[in-house]
Amino acid sequence: MGEGATRALSDLFSLLGPRRAAEAEASLAHAVPSDEPVLPTKALHKFLSSLGARQSPVLLDLGPVVGSNLTFFGEQLGCKIFIEDLFRDLDQHIQQGRLDALPTFFSKRFPQADVSVDGILCWDLFDYLDRGAAQVLARELTRLLNVDGVLLGFFSTVVVPDPRYTKFIIADETNLRQRMYPAARSKQHVLLNRDIIKLFDGLRVAESFLLKTNVREILFRKPGYLGGDGRK
Repeated sequence: MGEGATRALSDLFSLLGPRRAAEAEASLAHAVPSDEPVLPTKALHKFLSSLGARQSPVLLDLGPVVGSNLTFFGEQLGCKIFIEDLFRDLDQHIQQGRLDALPTFFSKRFPQADVSVDGILCWDLFDYLDRGAAQVLARELTRLLNVDGVLLGFFSTVVVPDPRYTKFIIADETNLRQRMYPAARSKQHVLLNRDIIKLFDGLRVAESFLLKTNVREILFRKPGYLGGDGRK
């Protein structure tokens, strides 16, 4: 699916809601050859189990809208879903020559209230971010996350100069289809495990899996806090 179609579908989601957005993307997907690789995931099942223990959880997805994922989460969790496509935001800042403004943009990006989100899907976004933007974004996501909420991130252990993003399409709880689409930059660096943990210092590592696909999946959980704003 081309970039223009993806952005149009994101706008369509905001107007029509998850069910009709899913139907819209499904109809477009039929025109695309089904040659996308299917790769295993170990952390997604843990993420879903954590959210499944909550009644009507709230999910924040930082990737582009994927209609079949919306249907999957709706059927499995009965959750409310916010789609905030930060990959598109990153592309826009690069194309406009305003990459240095991205940290400030992230600090004001989310309209959701403190401790109002039960689960966050970062996918592999942090692989594409400079340190300053990553630090601000991690702080904002920690602020949004509810006590005992979970955050899932994918972190590459090898950097390949390939200017493409990946749409992660849920095949089932243990497998993800990957659909590549053009990006304004390649992945920037390999974050070491200690650097990832330091980045999310307001959260604790609940699960960590190093996969044969050169990806480290980390599931973070937010511990209890004394402050009402979700901070230490």
